[in-house]
Amino acid sequence: MKPHHTERILFDELSIRRRIPKLAEEIAVASSSPTLDVIGILRGSFIFLADLVREFHVHHVRTRVDFIVAESYGVGTDSSGQVRLLRDFDLDVRGSEVLLVDDILDTGRTLAFARDHVRSRGARRVRTCVLLDKPARRVVPIDADHVAFVCPNEFVVGYGLDYEHWYRDLPWIAAVTFTDAPTSSGATG
Repeated sequence: MKPHHTERILFDELSIRRRIPKLAEEIAVASSSPTLDVIGILRGSFIFLADLVREFHVHHVRTRVDFIVAESYGVGTDSSGQVRLLRDFDLDVRGSEVLLVDDILDTGRTLAFARDHVRSRGARRVRTCVLLDKPARRVVPIDADHVAFVCPNEFVVGYGLDYEHWYRDLPWIAAVTFTDAPTSSGATG
């Protein structure tokens, strides 16, 4: 792991807690059905998806939840450019309205891959929702239907997002600043 620090918070806990109910309302209003199959792209989406799904009951939207594991990063900070499906979802989505949830839309490869995969399984309608949209990194022409926050072109962690599997537990989203010198204790953070 490269020496780094995560002190600069981009989206604080309160901002996230305020945005999620509003986002759930936007999704509920845009839904054409009182039921919604929600498929999260693991691993980064799990906290965001859980908070979002808990808000749907307020809008009388019933959900079924499943997950896929798709990855284009592996370990590190740079995308490999190839998306691999490591685990498929089990729900039968034929004829269903599906909300595909991801943590971050940057290059667009993973979200486009997952959207096309869900469509191939017979979903009637597939909409996408992301916690963060980072348009400066887009390689594949795709826009999310629902976005919690637009993110600057920085490597970020927290609220489910990680750096080499660390920092998912942070209740906020922080920028990672990489440094050249290791810390005196050898730990980073």
